[in-house]
Amino acid sequence: MQKRTEGPRRYRTLHSGWWLAAPSLLLALSRPGGIPGRSEALSAPADTTPHSEAYLVSEARSVRPGSTFTVALAIDLDEGWHTYWRNPGDSGTPAILEWSLPAGYHAGPVQWPAPERIPAPPLMSYAFTGRVMLLTDITVPPDARPGTTARLGLSAEFLVCREICLPAEVTRSLDVPVAAGGGAPDPARAEAFAAARARLPMESGAWQASAIPTPAGYDLVVHPPRGWDERSASFYFFVDDATALEHAVPQAPAWRDGSLHLALTRSAYNTDPGALDGVLERTDGGGFDEAGTRAALALAVPVQKAAATPAASHQALAIVLVFAFAGGLLLNLMPCVFPVLSLKILGFVHHAGGEARRTRLHGVAFAAGVILSFLVLATTLLAVRAAGAEVGWGFQLQSPAVVAALCVLLFVIGLGFAGVVEPGASLTRLAGVGGSDPRYRGSFLTGVLAAVVATPCTAPFMGVAVGAALVRPSAEALGIFGMLGMGMAVPYVVLSSWPGLLRRVPRPGAWMETLKQALAFPMFAVSAWLVWVFGLQTGMDGAGALLACLVLVGFAAWAVGRWPAGTSTRRALVTSRAVASLALVAAGAAAWHGVRSEPAAASVSEVTAGAWRPFEEGLVEAQRRMGRPVFVDFTAAWCISCQVNERLVLSDAAVLDAFRARGVVLVKADWTRREPDITRALESFGRSGVPLYVLYPPDPAAEPKLLPAMLTTGIVLDALDAMGASGSSLADAGRSNGGL
Repeated sequence: MQKRTEGPRRYRTLHSGWWLAAPSLLLALSRPGGIPGRSEALSAPADTTPHSEAYLVSEARSVRPGSTFTVALAIDLDEGWHTYWRNPGDSGTPAILEWSLPAGYHAGPVQWPAPERIPAPPLMSYAFTGRVMLLTDITVPPDARPGTTARLGLSAEFLVCREICLPAEVTRSLDVPVAAGGGAPDPARAEAFAAARARLPMESGAWQASAIPTPAGYDLVVHPPRGWDERSASFYFFVDDATALEHAVPQAPAWRDGSLHLALTRSAYNTDPGALDGVLERTDGGGFDEAGTRAALALAVPVQKAAATPAASHQALAIVLVFAFAGGLLLNLMPCVFPVLSLKILGFVHHAGGEARRTRLHGVAFAAGVILSFLVLATTLLAVRAAGAEVGWGFQLQSPAVVAALCVLLFVIGLGFAGVVEPGASLTRLAGVGGSDPRYRGSFLTGVLAAVVATPCTAPFMGVAVGAALVRPSAEALGIFGMLGMGMAVPYVVLSSWPGLLRRVPRPGAWMETLKQALAFPMFAVSAWLVWVFGLQTGMDGAGALLACLVLVGFAAWAVGRWPAGTSTRRALVTSRAVASLALVAAGAAAWHGVRSEPAAASVSEVTAGAWRPFEEGLVEAQRRMGRPVFVDFTAAWCISCQVNERLVLSDAAVLDAFRARGVVLVKADWTRREPDITRALESFGRSGVPLYVLYPPDPAAEPKLLPAMLTTGIVLDALDAMGASGSSLADAGRSNGGL
């Protein structure tokens, strides 16, 4: 089996290497005696690696079936000579490796060490001097027979350069025994392979980068992880794409607002790449790891789009506003709104048959509560993000304190609906939300509650609108969020302004009290759901503390309702209020204890159980590099739409069988608590909330597919079928390497 691996091929004349070598070679030959010293023998056919020696070595003495081991093409270069990196810079070509392996064996990509800069003004090359080891992982098939020997063959071509460039060719083979207990490294080579791995770029981890277009090129902005306090100005960025940047132009590192900035100059050959991936190197002897030994960091660097013209920007804003209104309108159909549905029903019933003007004003008050809540939440979100925190839409329910407060509030509303607190008692001010409160305050507070409970989930069109809002100026962002609120509030306003519909409701009577009491149970159900969410965030101790809080709040409500003001003796009234106050203090203490609790490590969430893997940065890319398709479920316990999709669709036997048949790696991105890595992943798709479902084909070059917010079995199965037969074949290869 032949496998050809090489650096990126460039079609720029300056990068041919031979163009650069020709005049230097002629100049050397024109000197008396030709090329001095060892170069006199370069024309001899036996010298296939001039000014260098090349070896093929294995890290393991023997290998076991189904394992992966590392081999290296080691090149020892004479002093003053160099060979090239995957992007050779302004001259040269990268090494080309062609493998000949036994059937079933697979060679991975070349693992390139961080290069050195070789200046030759006005040019700059990226290359290696001394010893370089080009590592490659070889996968052994599971059916390899112990006791046999695998012969690995390698043909390599590379340039060896100084003032001139000379071609080098090498053909090497290596016999590796297969043994049931194989895989142990060869101690004689452990130090060399460890040194080679130390030169490889680290995975970026919490480091994030982006490139902002400038008139001369790009401002490379690198955000270090939290806690990074070193402010060295000794950095250099090696870009992968040889046609993207001017390599010889100095880069000027500087720290601003806690981020590293490097000024990069655009190449004349630049074709506006969508990314400037590459390697960031520390040049002061320090490292990016805790030990300070890893001086190079692999960075994925998306290029931000240039600012649009004013006319295009205004047109785009108008489209986003339309999307925002449609998203808010459709939000009323999402399961997230079910918790406040009973509040709306009770409001309609109470206002039926009343004065048309007052009914319309109640609709306006509800709309004002919704819109104002959207604006307040949006302002808080923008302020928190401006302070550097990684948060998204629905951030309020990522806080256990907010979840606990909302749980208690809805529980008290349910108590009011059930009649535990009689009219006229102080706690009915909360229970009056959306109920029989004749004042406009009740409708306004209903709108506030509807927005707080419903907004954490994302409706169709809403995700695009929110994602766009977070990258636009603050005034435009608030306009977008305000339009979302208008879309959500419009149905209520229309219905309250349509007397003909409300006249169809039966006349007021005893049935209204029955309905009111019946609607207490949806409130209790929502409270139970919030206890479950709280338990995922804080563990069983936290959930138990919140349940104790609800019991104490219920006791306080009973004490107030049992001895209402105006019908009880002064002594009974004072005693009941004192007892209720003590119960509320104890309830607050229980809730505070619950908020401070932490979940057990093994039970943070059930979503990582079974076939699902927890989300980690780099996991998707690593799986795709091994030829495996990936499905990522961005979810949260407080997102009812997410839970509906998971239980009705993603847990369906047909869907799970389809995932398994295609070797799809299932990843759960649990956003129940604030997770900056997941926030950044959402933002990469222009989203700032859940649910979001992404299907990655096994080919790393293929674009991922985003599925709708509300799933059906057919949608998921169709997406898997559309991934294509090539995806299935690659998935089969992935399963042989330990996939799902």
